[in-house]
Amino acid sequence: MSADTKIAELLTELHHLIKRTQEERSRSEHNLLNIQKTHERMQTENKTSPYYRTKLRGLYTTAKADAEAECSILRHALDKVAEIKSLLEERRIAAKMAGVYSENDPPRKTMRRGVLMTLLQQSAMTLPLWIGKPGESPPPLCGATPASSDYVAKQGDKVAARVKAVDGDEQWILAEVVSYNHSTNKYEVDDIDEEGKERHTLSRRRIIPLPQWKANPETDPEALFSKDQLVLALYPQTTCFYRALIHAPPHRPQDDYSVLFEDTTYADGYSPPLNVAQRYVVACKENKKK
Repeated sequence: MSADTKIAELLTELHHLIKRTQEERSRSEHNLLNIQKTHERMQTENKTSPYYRTKLRGLYTTAKADAEAECSILRHALDKVAEIKSLLEERRIAAKMAGVYSENDPPRKTMRRGVLMTLLQQSAMTLPLWIGKPGESPPPLCGATPASSDYVAKQGDKVAARVKAVDGDEQWILAEVVSYNHSTNKYEVDDIDEEGKERHTLSRRRIIPLPQWKANPETDPEALFSKDQLVLALYPQTTCFYRALIHAPPHRPQDDYSVLFEDTTYADGYSPPLNVAQRYVVACKENKKK
């Protein structure tokens, strides 16, 4: 089965799941309305009788079951979305290896700067939000949660890569994994800004995988970097990571970090607060300020 056919099938399944979600929600609204009316009657009569307690217990039990059913459908839908994104990424990588590009993903070396910046913003916005079950801890690469020690980034994954610049200095750049050699424990990565033109062979310690899920500040605040923590963050409108302090973590799932970049042109050594998406903030391996 071709990737296009599989994607079409998954989109059809996703459509059905979305319709089921709406049907489930519409069905549960009647029960929620009953809960509201029961509470209003209790307030009017100014008493809580055994009858009302029994009735509310039954209504809330039904509401809980309805919510769990809707949650199950939504999780199934999210799985379908993840499958579709994975297939689209596999297709993109295959096209790249064959030297075939689309209008939506032209080769980086011919891409206008503004287009690349827009693609990076879209990648940050569409990074999935981790939604765990009650009591479930966020997985590795969710927000600030680091990868496991034996983790190997896959072909096509975006990473922060420490490379030597033209002037001999080292810098952290946004790169895409081309391959990993298990014999030498080295990656081959492309500079995201110079795809197909500048390829680097780097050891694992020079690679930091980027988050694969956004952490939800409302449910998993421990999976976010905290205020004053030292990080590497992608400087806005560039493809380079620089050392920064967390000024404020996200407050809502859609929020960015507010960070202070190290900058000697300012009296206190730091820039004014700038917003950087969760996608592009990683732990800093160097603890001391230069």
